[in-house]
Amino acid sequence: MPILSLFKSTVLLLVLVFSSCMGQQKETESSSAEVSKDSIVEIKVAANRTESYLPLLKGKKVGIVANPTSVIFHDGGYTHLVDSLVSLKVDVKKVFAPEHGFRGQADAGEHVKDGVDSQTGLPIISLYGKNRKPSQEQLDGLDVVVFDIQDVGVRFYTYIATLQLVMEACAAHNTPVIVLDRPNPNGHYVDGPTMEKEHTSFLGLTTIPLVYGMTIGEYAQLLNGEGWLENGQKVDLTVVQLENYTHDSEYHLPIRPSPNLPNDVSITLYPSLGLFEGTNVNAGRGTEYQFQRYGASFMDSTEYDFSYVPEPNFGSKSPKEEGKTCFGKDLSKSSTMHEVSLQWVMDAYENTLDKSKFFLTSGFTKHAGTALLQQQIEDGFSEEEIKATWQEDLEAFKKIREKYLIYN
Repeated sequence: MPILSLFKSTVLLLVLVFSSCMGQQKETESSSAEVSKDSIVEIKVAANRTESYLPLLKGKKVGIVANPTSVIFHDGGYTHLVDSLVSLKVDVKKVFAPEHGFRGQADAGEHVKDGVDSQTGLPIISLYGKNRKPSQEQLDGLDVVVFDIQDVGVRFYTYIATLQLVMEACAAHNTPVIVLDRPNPNGHYVDGPTMEKEHTSFLGLTTIPLVYGMTIGEYAQLLNGEGWLENGQKVDLTVVQLENYTHDSEYHLPIRPSPNLPNDVSITLYPSLGLFEGTNVNAGRGTEYQFQRYGASFMDSTEYDFSYVPEPNFGSKSPKEEGKTCFGKDLSKSSTMHEVSLQWVMDAYENTLDKSKFFLTSGFTKHAGTALLQQQIEDGFSEEEIKATWQEDLEAFKKIREKYLIYN
């Protein structure tokens, strides 16, 4: 790809949902990839706005927090941000890798090891292994850190926790942070239980709702502006903005953001079906329909006409209910969600024969952000009654959120 074209043309953001496994995706393993020219919308991601951030990197020693979604799009394909910046002679010194790794091969929850990138020779420092926050020594020698990761707008999706910890480390080190913004496919609504301080973890470090309706750049501004970083410190933050984006924009991810979110349906259902991660119910891991179905061997088979058997595959080496026939529901034809739905978790609980097998209490509390939701489900509350208890916190958060929105 001619480098000058990055500066001269308005790059159209490509829209293509890859249904094949990431292990077979040549796009994340090569410097460029062919994608459909029929699947494009006029949204320009910040990584493509090189004219806005290359001057900020000139003459600087640069660290980059990146994964397979950190790409610059061009006609017919894309190049990885790190590969592009290296080719542009930007002095990239190291890469920080979040959950799933820099090139995206690790399972959910699997530790990512430090290493060396085979394509660029750059050292890779894991932020999902022995430490999740860059150490001050790891930041030594860097003049700026660039953060560019595609988020999906769900609190327990760990990339925003990585963002927060990177910002905290850089604030303590007096190292500026540049966030290259990307659209939020779940950015059109705010919903769900709000994280309670006593239940914070890497699945939720701040008191925000399950779905918070902000791009990752907007969220970075909120963390900084509200003094939510450790000890109330603030980092020198620059957010490079999107072009032609609003929170109502329909957005289809051209690259799966993690191994088990393969398409639009999985992403729109993830806020709701992700709650199954705190139960013993399988939510499609170990199949090609991750977060598009749910089921378990201990659910009442007479209540369902759908079943499947999870088996180890790319992205899930040991899925729940491995090798067992799971009875449940297929949601792969679902349309775009505009709220967090509890109907499926409540259905699965109601039809679990031995209720003691259902909840993984600690894990469910961490995902929900509160111990109350499990109690409400066990006590037989209706979805309407449960959602009514969320509203005061949601309204309070929306007032805070409003101050940091960049896009309509």
